[in-house]
Amino acid sequence: MTKNQQPLGLIPRAGAMAARVGLDWFLLALISMIVLAYLWPELGVDREPISLGDLANYGVSVIFFFYGLRLSPEKLRVGLSNWKLHVVVQLSTFVLFPLLILPLHTFFEDTPQELLWLGVFYLAALPSTVSSSVVMVSIAGGNIPGAIFNASISSLMGIFITPLWMGLFLTANTESFDMGSIMGKLALQVLLPVIMGIVLHRFWGEFAERNKSRLRIFDQIIILIIVYTSFCESFAREMFSGYSVGDILILGTAMIGLFFLVYGLILGITKLLGFNRENQVTAIFCGSKKSLVHGTVMSKVLFPGGNMVGIILLPIMIYHALQLLAASIIAKAEARKAAD
Repeated sequence: MTKNQQPLGLIPRAGAMAARVGLDWFLLALISMIVLAYLWPELGVDREPISLGDLANYGVSVIFFFYGLRLSPEKLRVGLSNWKLHVVVQLSTFVLFPLLILPLHTFFEDTPQELLWLGVFYLAALPSTVSSSVVMVSIAGGNIPGAIFNASISSLMGIFITPLWMGLFLTANTESFDMGSIMGKLALQVLLPVIMGIVLHRFWGEFAERNKSRLRIFDQIIILIIVYTSFCESFAREMFSGYSVGDILILGTAMIGLFFLVYGLILGITKLLGFNRENQVTAIFCGSKKSLVHGTVMSKVLFPGGNMVGIILLPIMIYHALQLLAASIIAKAEARKAAD
């Protein structure tokens, strides 16, 4: 320490440490929303004087409109040719994950933990996250155009594939699950805004790119509202009464275990296929990540009942936090390795 440097206090030091491993205010805000929903569930359940649920529904469409607006056709075309990388990432995201979780249903069927299993299966069926995947690939020195292509295509494919995976389970267990109605709502609320954004990219794409940090804050606010209202419904109907702290700790351990299992499997596959280092890094980070944005916004359509959504979202929220922590550490280790 030089003479002009001052020692950091405990709180700034903790904040700096959290930033280094990828934690930010948003993760703390997610936890705060759960606590607030426990203490004050009425605001999220009542429709007067304003329905936060309806506000979130409109916000979902706006999120996907701006997502489409930021999708650059040129960047997608750059990454199109690397088909082996794309196949590995998309199969890992939409096939490997669900197939790892699906057989476990036998152990949880007709138990209080079955709904938590459904939440984990929902997590497994979700697409990869866009922003953090590209950031981690960039830090680790991977194939950035390939990351942009795969994360973007994954998000679009997830609009169709996630409901299909969930339909295989929910149609057999939920009489009110109507696949045609679900796909219609997703087309209207999610796909149409994305298409409109892509069409208008040539006019407003530069504006969206310049203001992506502000748009990201809007995305996060809508997600926080969805999380709050979902947990309000669950707490108001005492959906968590059958779960202990031990159940949640076991769930957290299982989520970090799932991340490293998929990470290891993708690493082995890329070595067998002879991927170079850049493509290997991209496959690992894009194939092992799951999107909290899609998880929260699509839950509004896939689980319209609302009372169980808080439990359904719990695994993806835990996985989101742990994947950021683990991926940040791994990405920085890969960056040091590349520099050496």
